Amino acid sequence: MVPCMTPAARLSAAITVLDGILAGDSAERALTNWGRASRFAGSGDRAAVRDLVFDALRCRRSFAALGGAMTGRGLVLGGLRAAGTDPALLFTGDGHAPGPLTPQDQGHTPQGAEALDLPDWLVPDLSLSLGADLAAVAQAMQHRAPVFLRVNIARITGPAAIAALQAEGITAHPHALADTALEVTQGARKIQSSQAYLTGLVELQDAASQAVVARLPLREDMRVLDYCAGGGGKTLAMAARAQLHLFAHDANPARLRDLPPRAARAGVQVSLTDSPAAGHYDLVLADAPCSGSGSWRRDPQGKWALTPEKLAQTLALQDLILDRIAPLVAPGGVLAYATCSLLEVENGGRIAGFLARWPGWQQTDQLRLTPLSGGDGFFLALLTQKTG
Repeated sequence: MVPCMTPAARLSAAITVLDGILAGDSAERALTNWGRASRFAGSGDRAAVRDLVFDALRCRRSFAALGGAMTGRGLVLGGLRAAGTDPALLFTGDGHAPGPLTPQDQGHTPQGAEALDLPDWLVPDLSLSLGADLAAVAQAMQHRAPVFLRVNIARITGPAAIAALQAEGITAHPHALADTALEVTQGARKIQSSQAYLTGLVELQDAASQAVVARLPLREDMRVLDYCAGGGGKTLAMAARAQLHLFAHDANPARLRDLPPRAARAGVQVSLTDSPAAGHYDLVLADAPCSGSGSWRRDPQGKWALTPEKLAQTLALQDLILDRIAPLVAPGGVLAYATCSLLEVENGGRIAGFLARWPGWQQTDQLRLTPLSGGDGFFLALLTQKTG
């Protein structure tokens, strides 16, 4: 039997991975490279190191302050101090443990945006967008996101899905954000090998994302286009809610590669299209590329990689997408614009700009969610053409 790594050795491994990330590597690639070079590490060790790394990325500024440096060592030190653990007990230099503490490891108490783990330049935009909820939302994003499943209600009921998962050692409970949402509280690492998942009875999908789909005015026999389909999570969620003529498109067709087998597993039909037809669709959904600020718990590197220049480019792309999909909507149809962003400039700001450019349209509904609702942050606006 392969011996487990000691807690101190896991800290050393996390330091190595974090140094790679700070040097420009992606978190997934850095973890994969470490795993390949560390054949001695068991599955429990890999999971523990992964958790240490992502905890540090979510709290990068505050941990660096507490740990005395924006380095892998500083982040791990800061994480221990934030948890109330004396680092000297583990930073001993013995065996595979990190080296003993030095005066440079002193650190300080984080303040302001540093304590909230936010980039300074983004605080004004987030404050405008979130108001009095800014601090609470930022603090929620310092913790890992819950694991959610979507029940494929075309094939199984919620209670039956819960029972099927429980039989495989996975405990899940209904979540208030959507009638299809289950929050997993035990056995999350078993999901992707479970029969409930492999046979398409459940899919991994954030509860807020499910709430967005639940808000769409879907009806039987509608022609529906998922314009920025990506992996197809919302495509499949829509397919489970009504018998639709469903089409999926993405600017990068490679992102759609897994959608056909996922649709087959779920028991639904989806047509992929490179050239959506003008005026053809009763509903066009654009889950537009965005800052991802509503999902920074899942992708904390995205928070630190965002710059004013990248945000400006994203806003221009969102406007372009809105202008491209408006002509695709059939008379009397619905344009649905969604982002997983908390930023008003990406949400209401883009809708206001669209309505100024397209005066024949009007907004008929809106949904705003933050992590305080339990899931990711999301925005949805529904638009229709004016009549009369």
